[in-house]
Amino acid sequence: MENVIIKTTAEKGRGLYATELIPEGTTILEEQPLVSCQYSWNAAYGYLACENCLRPLETAERNAQRLANDPNIMLPRAECCLVEANLANHTKCVRCGVLYCSNECLSSAQNRYHAAICLDAEVHNENHPVNVLVEFWKKMHYPPETCGIMLFVKIVGLFRQAADPQVLQAQLQDFVHKSVNEDLFIFHKMLGEKFTAQIEELYKLFCSAFDVESDERLQWLTPDGFKSLIALVGTNGQGIGTSAFGDWVKNVTECNMDDKERQSVDELIDDLYTKIDDVVGSFLNNEGSALYATQSKINHSCAPNAETVFPNSNHVLALRATRDIEPGEEICISYLDECNVQRSRHTRQKILKEYYLFFCQCEKCERQINDPDETSEEEDDDDDDMEESD
Repeated sequence: MENVIIKTTAEKGRGLYATELIPEGTTILEEQPLVSCQYSWNAAYGYLACENCLRPLETAERNAQRLANDPNIMLPRAECCLVEANLANHTKCVRCGVLYCSNECLSSAQNRYHAAICLDAEVHNENHPVNVLVEFWKKMHYPPETCGIMLFVKIVGLFRQAADPQVLQAQLQDFVHKSVNEDLFIFHKMLGEKFTAQIEELYKLFCSAFDVESDERLQWLTPDGFKSLIALVGTNGQGIGTSAFGDWVKNVTECNMDDKERQSVDELIDDLYTKIDDVVGSFLNNEGSALYATQSKINHSCAPNAETVFPNSNHVLALRATRDIEPGEEICISYLDECNVQRSRHTRQKILKEYYLFFCQCEKCERQINDPDETSEEEDDDDDDMEESD
């Protein structure tokens, strides 16, 4: 990170700052996660992704067929499908059958966490404690998902296989920048009040699955420690989305072709997106979440100068400048999705305060400080829909 520095200020705590001019479009940094996982419901619905890096494992054509529920779909330009070229490298764990995009990902998973949590022949046993834990979580946390129970499972694996568990403990602690009470508040907000009473059962299932009490490496995983871990992931987890069909669309759009082929391809893409929207709506991608040490320290702005992207169609995160960033300027991303960041100042402040416990004072919010303090009728309806979905 030659062009940025992490520093702490009294106003905002930790943040990322430019040390030199960063032109628009520059990839500021790339980062591997401490741990990542696919969402449980996403996997259950047949979205095939590498267990280690979330790279798509089905071809663009098969992806489109499944999403549109049409086995007769055929895509031209197979060379534009990244998965097609990598099919020969796909592999799996010989003990449990979990899929990987390459031997490198299989080896990385085995060496870091998977050997300690592999279900071996019990992978299809619905009564195995880990499978019971996953099913209980799925009933607590219906789509759209914001967190994955396998992230916590993999953290257990990391501790059990770590050469020095204290180093790993310090890495996790580095994500924490709130008090215990704030952690617990975020935990309640993330899962919703109707799920709060189930946390004790979730903790019991977690302990049963991994025999927590008898493992000295997991002594920190007390009931309060478990809640704080969920809150840590809830506030620092970065969503990931990868798509074989999306990659094909991007690549085929950039291909050189004559006008006739271009028209045919464009019409096909439009037709496929219409069909897919009718079947799965916006749930197009392999979705999951991850913990990134540097990305987690980047503060929010409603007028961000950077964005997080996944250019390699896996869990490697890239931070990209969306405009020129001056030396000494703080680098900020938006914690809100594209829809919410366009809403009124009052609504943005409400969401950020409820879910991230801070009052935004970015340049956009300061510029709109005299705007009406009430949401529009349309935004009120959207807020009601969000509360009903919790």
